[in-house]
Parts: sequence; C-alpha cells; structure tokens
Amino acid sequence: MNYTVEVIINLPREKVIEKMDNPQNLKHWQKGLIHYETLEGTPGQEGAKMKLEYKMGKRDMALIETILNRNFPHEFHATYDAKGVHNIQKNYFEEIDKNHTKWISESEFHFSGFGMKLMAWLMPRVFKKQSKKYMQDFKNFAEKDISVATKN
Repeated sequence: MNYTVEVIINLPREKVIEKMDNPQNLKHWQKGLIHYETLEGTPGQEGAKMKLEYKMGKRDMALIETILNRNFPHEFHATYDAKGVHNIQKNYFEEIDKNHTKWISESEFHFSGFGMKLMAWLMPRVFKKQSKKYMQDFKNFAEKDISVATKN
C-alpha cells in the first residue's frame, strides 16, 4: 500500500526542521507516545535505530525506527517496523516562501501475516488518516505550541 499526504506549515523551513529534529518534541505531536529510546547509532543520524512505544486506547504498540537518509532541511527518510508491518516513509520539506513550508510524506507499507494483510485491504484509509493526523498535530504544535501530550 502506498500513499502521499502533505500539509502546509506557516513557518520558515528552518523552524519546522528545528522542531521536527528534536526527539523531545515527539510527544507533542505523536499522540499516544509514552517512551522512546535509542537502540544503536548516533541519535538522529543515518543508521540510528530508536524504539518508540505507544499506548493507543487499550492497545500497546512498539515501533523500531531506522533512519535511512537525513538531509535536513530538504528530506528525512526512515523505516518503521512493528509486528506484521514494515513502513518506509520519505519526508520532503519544500520552502514555499520565507514563512511557509510544505511537508510531503510518502508512505509505503508492507504487511506480513493474514490479520495485518486483511486489515490493510479492508481499511486502507485508516493508515492515511493516521498519517494526516500526525502531520496536522505537528503543524498545530509547530505553529501554535498546541501539544497532544497527556497531562498527568
């Protein structure tokens, strides 16, 4: 399954990258993120692996991010692996003008196991909707400092 989503962020590209390139900001735009840790490599650099743990309703999910290409401010590519799912994500950041940035995200999913393949076939829009939600949440955080992090 492949799809592309995009969002216009009302900030200069340098500010967008500054907020995106800080792992401490992940909790502010990735709802449900409860923990992350570097597994290997230099954090944020090509080849680095990071474990991301999420609580989504009653379900726990863990992903392993592997950075493939880090060419900020232009692009950032990574893979995300979870049980039954391999996701390749290519992110591009285009400078529209000095105060606006277009974030384009191309996602490619590969599924293993009957359950995941069936879910992807029956509900492909769920994946695209979730990607768009993360992008919109990032936009709200970057522009307005609105966080999705739960308050304890």
